[in-house]
Amino acid sequence: MITKESIIGDVLKKYPDSAEVMFKHGLHCIGCRVSAYESIENGCKVHGMDEKQVDALVKEINKSIRA
Repeated sequence: MITKESIIGDVLKKYPDSAEVMFKHGLHCIGCRVSAYESIENGCKVHGMDEKQVDALVKEINKSIRA
């Protein structure tokens, strides 16, 4: 299960299709070097997202990897 503490790079490595979900939610740091060690929550906050948006992103990523 993915959490907001999950590292973006790790999530993308294990679940490449999650990139589409991240991009859709405004997390455009898919290819950024920082994504290798930055959590989903930190990445979202850098992009101006609030807690509700972070939770929605994590929920959709988890839904997509279960499909």
